[in-house]
Amino acid sequence: MIRFSEFFASIQHAIRGVVVVFRHEQSFRLQVGAGVCAIALGIVFHVPRSQLLIMFVMIAAVLSLEMVNSVFERIIDNFKPRIHPIVRDVKDAMAGAVLIVSIISALVGVVIFWPYVAALVVTGT
Repeated sequence: MIRFSEFFASIQHAIRGVVVVFRHEQSFRLQVGAGVCAIALGIVFHVPRSQLLIMFVMIAAVLSLEMVNSVFERIIDNFKPRIHPIVRDVKDAMAGAVLIVSIISALVGVVIFWPYVAALVVTGT
């Protein structure tokens, strides 16, 4: 049986986690801003729903992976000093994963928005 009080408590904990990362991680705040801008542009340009859906998935991927990266950094920093080579490698690998997803997301954004930007340039509007 579903216990709604436990379910809502779980949602509150999850929201708190998002707020903690938002408050403490500059990269996350920048990525949230970029995602909001992308969605706003998608609405302004009347991007088809299928492409908006792709944008939402890419934004969710970047933000989720950034949160995982933040978790790894906090856990690792508590077990080993920052100067340990393995700690550096793990943190760099996680940052690299975020970078890859961010680059792919940006490329998806370019593919989606290119026709709209090109039309603006051609019409001069």
